[in-house]
Amino acid sequence: MAMRAAVMAAVAPRGLNRLFATSAFNFTPPPSPQKEPEADPSPNLFVSGLSKRTTTDGLREAFSKFGEVVHAKVVTDRVSGYSKGFGFVRYATTEEASAGKAGMDGNFLDGWVIFAEYAKPRPPPTQQQFGNPPFGSNFQR
Repeated sequence: MAMRAAVMAAVAPRGLNRLFATSAFNFTPPPSPQKEPEADPSPNLFVSGLSKRTTTDGLREAFSKFGEVVHAKVVTDRVSGYSKGFGFVRYATTEEASAGKAGMDGNFLDGWVIFAEYAKPRPPPTQQQFGNPPFGSNFQR
């Protein structure tokens, strides 16, 4: 019995080293996620992190400190009417937009930290968005 315990004590560390050795598994770490490139500077800003109580007028007022706001819109839920947490601000010039982005990105609005970045252009509509039935449908026009 004592002999068996001595043998196990001598073998156990080697066995564990072999079990946990990374070279035995040929482990390669996953590639780091690629950050999406920022959108090109434009007069349009995408604002995220908005409070549910933020209104279009409140968004316009907060961003008007940095230039002439041509258009501001808080995207709202159709049923409740509350903000979905994001919106858009359009300035008269790209320079004003960059000042607004720098001035409001990471600041508080209605008690929430908001993030401002240049808005990405909308992708072109697909055939599905033009009212065609979904795939697998037997609907004929």
